[in-house]
Amino acid sequence: MRPSLLLALLVISSAPAVATAAPVTYQLDPTHTDVLFTWNHNGFSFPTGRAAISSGTLIYDAAKPAASQVQVELPLAELATHVPKLDEIVKGDKLFDVAKYPQASFRSTSVVSQGTGRLKITGDLTLHGVTRPVVLDATLNKVGEHPSRKVPTIGFNATAVIRRSEFGLTGFLPNIADEVQLRITTEGQGAKE
Repeated sequence: MRPSLLLALLVISSAPAVATAAPVTYQLDPTHTDVLFTWNHNGFSFPTGRAAISSGTLIYDAAKPAASQVQVELPLAELATHVPKLDEIVKGDKLFDVAKYPQASFRSTSVVSQGTGRLKITGDLTLHGVTRPVVLDATLNKVGEHPSRKVPTIGFNATAVIRRSEFGLTGFLPNIADEVQLRITTEGQGAKE
């Protein structure tokens, strides 16, 4: 073997491997997703309710987080406060008016890395017939193979603050605060490899 060819092979074999991860599409799992909302009630308490998702898709690009995307559908008939009478009020025409506006949705418009495992996800939230920008502060919990399903799996937590008046949800102001805290946890699965 010629010395120059030997040298070239040594350089190539000792160079670090460069892995380029392709974006992965995950279907969000409604049974492992919670959207919790908390509000101030007359300054005395901070009740919490839950919204469910019917479907959601997350495209996550670990190498280029800005190329990631998320979209989620939320059926508002499934809103729950754990108090039947309050559920009726929340779903009624003084607040969410679920009969007229049965669905909410979120579509990301940008994703910005905030350091290892942290993302700022800006998107359009459509609620009560109004679409407004919302910013989610997200934390990547884990990416890997699901231990029992044996498929690529991802998990995130996120928080946000919205003002319900911006979506036309003005019933009971100011006794029920305008500002609503959101806490989200979600898990999604990719296709079996």
